[in-house]
Parts: sequence; structure tokens; C-alpha cells
Amino acid sequence: MDKKKLVEALCTQLEADLTVLKDAAIATYEAATSEESKPENEYDTRGLEASYLAGAQAKRVGEVEEIIYFLKHVNVRDFGPKDKINSTALVEVDSDGKKNTFFILGKGGGISIKFEGRTIQIITPNSPLGEALLDQTQEGVAVVETGDNFREYEILKVW
Repeated sequence: MDKKKLVEALCTQLEADLTVLKDAAIATYEAATSEESKPENEYDTRGLEASYLAGAQAKRVGEVEEIIYFLKHVNVRDFGPKDKINSTALVEVDSDGKKNTFFILGKGGGISIKFEGRTIQIITPNSPLGEALLDQTQEGVAVVETGDNFREYEILKVW
């Protein structure tokens, strides 16, 4: 799988999302500052709520811009079956009969994309699964502890 094309596809998807986010942030800001948002009495918080939402949306815009910048400058490395998993590894795992593909990156955890017939999710090395996968190799097993339970991820393939 061509990880450089995967990164390009992620950038394209995020840039489209960014356009929508920016439009929503502008609309919310305009709603927060409009005449209709002025409180009618001391209990009317519409304007305050809209301003909080506008602030959160502006923060999300900044986060997405940061992820796009990161992706455009990330040095993607190829991994083989004997290489230890690290940042920019693409990893296919099996957990309880369910296969998943993860792309380990320093930013963008939780973002998913359909690419070459697969759903690929970004995880960070700081996430529980990312941490468990680090330094493993193909055919290894990553174990994630969640409370009193353990979940095993058999590593099927590493790119």
C-alpha cells in the first residue's frame, strides 16, 4: 500500500472537512454577535452559548489545520515484517476475529478514511493501542489493558 498516497488522501479529506468547519464557525460567530442574540432578560443565555460554540469551533479549525500541516510534512517510512513498529507504520491487526488497519501518526488520532477498500484509522503512539503496538513486529501480539480486562491484537501485517 502506498502510504504517501494515503497521506495525500487524508489531506484531501481534511481540507474538505476544514472548509465545512470554517463555514460553520463563521455562521456561529455571526449568530453569537447578531442583534437576535442579545439577552432579553438576565436568564437569557443564547448569545453566551453561541459564543462558547463559536470558540469551540474556532479551536477545532485550528486543530484540523495543525493536522493538515503535520501530514504535509511527515516523513513516511516503509516497514517490513521484521521491523519494529513505530510512527508512520501501517498495521493490520486481528482482535477477536475482527480485522482493523491502523496508521500510527503523531497527530490526528481518531480520524478514519476509506482507502483502497479498507477503513484505516489513525492512532497516536500515546494512545493505549498505539503504545502497545510500538516496538512489536509482524506476527507479534499487542496487549491493551482496560480496567480489569485485557484485549489482544494479533499483528497480521506491517507496512
